[in-house]
Parts: sequence; structure tokens; C-alpha cells
Amino acid sequence: MNDATAPAATLDPITVEVIGSALESIVEEMGEALIRASYSTNIKERRDASTALFDAAGRTLCQAEHIPIHLGSFIGLLPEILKRHPVAHMRPGDVFCGNDAYSGGGTHLPDIVLAEPVFLDGRIVAWAVNLAHHADFVDRTHAHIYQEGLRIPPVRLYREGVLVPDILDIILTNCQVPEERRADLAAQMAANRLGVQRFQALIARYGWPVVEGATRALMDYAERKMRAGIAKIPDGTYAFRDRFDGPELEGVVAGAELDLAVEITVAGETMRLAFDGPPQVRAGINMTYTALLATVYYAVKTLVDPTILPNAGLARPLVVTAPEGTVLNCTHPAAVNGRLNTCQRVVDLIHGALAPAIPERVTAAHNGACVSATFSGRHPATGRYWVYLETIGGGFGARATKDGLDGVHVHTTNTSNLPVEALESEYPLLVERYALVDGSAGPGKWRGGMALHRVVRAEGEGCVVRIDVTRRKSAPWGLFGGAEGGRCHTHYSDGVAPPVKGVTMLAPGQVAGVVTPGAGGYGDPHARDRALVARDLREGRISREVAESVYGYQARTDNGEITR
Repeated sequence: MNDATAPAATLDPITVEVIGSALESIVEEMGEALIRASYSTNIKERRDASTALFDAAGRTLCQAEHIPIHLGSFIGLLPEILKRHPVAHMRPGDVFCGNDAYSGGGTHLPDIVLAEPVFLDGRIVAWAVNLAHHADFVDRTHAHIYQEGLRIPPVRLYREGVLVPDILDIILTNCQVPEERRADLAAQMAANRLGVQRFQALIARYGWPVVEGATRALMDYAERKMRAGIAKIPDGTYAFRDRFDGPELEGVVAGAELDLAVEITVAGETMRLAFDGPPQVRAGINMTYTALLATVYYAVKTLVDPTILPNAGLARPLVVTAPEGTVLNCTHPAAVNGRLNTCQRVVDLIHGALAPAIPERVTAAHNGACVSATFSGRHPATGRYWVYLETIGGGFGARATKDGLDGVHVHTTNTSNLPVEALESEYPLLVERYALVDGSAGPGKWRGGMALHRVVRAEGEGCVVRIDVTRRKSAPWGLFGGAEGGRCHTHYSDGVAPPVKGVTMLAPGQVAGVVTPGAGGYGDPHARDRALVARDLREGRISREVAESVYGYQARTDNGEITR
């Protein structure tokens, strides 16, 4: 049973299912413990964290339903730990910490991973891991990785259950809000300890041979489901191209836009995804290979079979390539802080390519962005440095049988918004507007989702603002006759200096606002039912002009009364 090449133990399906559910329960409980014990608003309110279990070899056993892109850091860090630290030297209570994109397996520096081995009879049988986004490394430039924050290779933060204070001191000295970091790292530690205890309890109940056999059976099952799902897609080669823009690209590349492409080959039960893009750039939008893998696994799983278990087995039928040294597979020392915007566009590429093959499963383009706004400064009441990070949702693409969703996070990001009450009580900021955007939904037989408009006012001196956006030039596309969704844009108070690569400063009373992208429509707009057009007009999802010029209805008033 301990031979890695041996087949999984013969177990009854009920036992395998029960253990699979237990693994899901463990990672979800770890996640709730981390979120409830954390200190910073980005984790305790916005839930920007993830938890997972891995086997002794570093293969995913189960990931909680948190943030898909965080898998990229998990699958990168565990191999780095095993490569750098001999297993024979590891002891119960050791906890490893890392975040670096090149020596630590991470995908960007704010995502700090803690990993703790699970021991049984003196040997490692699994790993409990978690990740938290530490909203700290702000007011920086992103020409290369050295400008983006503290790089942490896989190091022991705890040795046999005892904190290594020198390592913690190095981390906190390089942070702008060290009190938050100390508390959030303690919450991460608690979450992993809980995961270790729960996994050991599972072994005590069923015995290690049964648990090990079940985990391997679950990975094999995920592989079979992935292969069966791919086999239902017509064989062939499918290609798609899209454009990516962002303020960081201004002055870096001609036109401040990049051309991204994918070619997907489906052959029987396997799928090959070959990505292409320009050389990596001196801006923080580059992706590491593990970030690309995590994005592909998410996108393919959702299209092929969303019920596939989130473990390493689902990746076996997939081959993912991208030239090294490019935006989609960068090498040292490329900057990666804003890689999530690029990840969102990778999902758009996959959806666009496979739309002709499986039109009933693919959506029109979602908002294609992870719009982020970071405000920072010194609190006028306490004098302490503060950092507020928010990622803002947008439109969800229309589907083959229903409209898209309005104002939500999509694809590889899955965070919550920070409630306005929490924001205004924690920071010297005031939210002046938070609303859906009229007319941002892409028309179609099924309309796309609406964008969000958020306006924040500074209440103190020296408030530095950074807003990272995309889809300002290329709009979220529609499918099969559906129209594109609304584009993204930012705006500021009169007198605010023009942002340089998205960064500017607000004086007290000045505002920064952002309109996120909407989403594309699906199908011929003229096929949309009259009652739905009337509802959209009445609820502000479309304008009177769109009702008349796109949907072909004559609007008698703006309150939803229409005729042909």
C-alpha cells in the first residue's frame, strides 16, 4: 500500500465517498478558522484566503471552495519545500512559510503560504496548507519582482512547534502594517494546526491503509471524470485571440495593449492547451507557470464537468504549454503583482476557443478583470499606517439559457466585497457611491451582467491610491450574435494629479471612482422576449436607446412600456 506505484486499495465506494467528504469538511473548517481568527479586513471580511490538503508527495488531495488562483501557489510551494528541505530532517510541529514567485513557488508576493506536515508513526503522510493575501506591500512600482515586496523562499517559521523569532522579525520588518501581519500569520498557524488534528483523527478512525487508499481512489476518480468529460467534446483544434490592456503598460509597450492567444487540441480523452503571448514586460501583469496551470484547471473543470473533485487527478489528461519568458509563463525577475487580471483573460481565451465546440456550456465573456483599488496612508487619529484593499466585481457573461449575473466576482477570484460599514469604521475613507451601472450589460437573447460603480472619498491627508484595471479598450465580447459589455474606466475629483500607471494621491475631500467592465450577451438580441426587454428597461439594465436600436422595440416611456 505504501508503494507510490501500487494501485489504490480495493475499497467500497461508500467508504471512499465518506472519506472524500471528510477531506472537504476538513479544508472548509480550516478556512473558516482562518477567516474568523484573522485580523485584517482583507481576510476576515473579504475572505481573501484559501486552504487545502496535500499528500506526502505534494499532490492535491482537496482544496476548499475559496480562490481558484491560490492553487497556483500551493502546487508551487510544496515541491520547493521538498526540494530544499530533506524530509528526514522534518519534525512534527515544523511549519514552512513562503511566497516568492521564483524560489518559493508563489504567484505573487502578497499571498503568503504556510505548510505543515502531518506525521504518522514518525513519517509524513500529508500536508495541511493555507494561503492568506496580506494586503501590505503597497505604494510600489512593478518593473520587476524586487520592487514588489518581501520575497520569502520556503523557510521554517516554526521548528517543532516553536516560533523561529528571527524569521518572523525579518518578515515584520519588511511590512508596512506589521501588527496585522503578526495577527494574520497567527490565524494561518491556527488553521493549519486544526487541519493536522482533523486529518490525524480521520486516520485514527479508519486506519492509514484505508485513508491512503481512498485518497488515491479519489484522484483516479477525478481523472476518469475529466477524461469522460473531454471525450464528449468533438475532436479538433480550436483557437482564439484576445487583447489585454492596463495602465501599467502605458509607455512600456506600443499602444499599451498585448495580444494573447490559445490553441486547444482535443483528441479523445485528452486536451492540449498551447498558449502564446508577447515577451514578459516591465509591469506587474506577468504570470508564472503555476498561475497559468491553476487558471487552466479551473476553466477546463468548469466547462467539462463542474462536479469533478478538486484534486490532482483532474490535471492528468491536460497538457499545458506556453513559451518561457512570456507574459503567460514568465521567468525571473518579471513582476507579477497584478497577475490576476491576466489570469481572467486566460479564462476568456479558453471559453472563446471552445465556444464553437460546446456552445451550450460556454458563457459570453465575463468582465475579464480583477479590478483592484488600494488606498493607503497614515490614520489622522492614530498616526498609524493603514492599507485598504478592495477588488471590485463586474458583469458575469450571459449563458445559453439565461442572463448573466450583475456585479459579481468571476472566475479565478472569489472574494467578497468589504461592507461599507466595516470600511468606514476601519479607515479614514467614505464611500460616496456603490451601484450597478446602467447600460453596461451586453445585449443579446440573454443579456450579460451589469458592471459596478464605486466612488471613495479620502478623509485624511496623504491618501495614496492605486487602481489596477483592464478592459478599458477591448470590451467583454458576446457570443453567437450577442453584443459586447461595457468597458472599464476610472475617474477622479477635479484637481487630482493624473494617475501615473494607476497611482495618484488624494487630498481630504477628493474622490477616486471606478466603473468595472460589464459582460457580453449571448444570442441574437432580436430574439429576446418582449417582457424581458421591458423588465430590463424598467430596472435600468438597458437604456431606452438600446431597447430601440439593439433589441428592435419602440419604447413609449422609460418605465418599461414598449411596443414593436
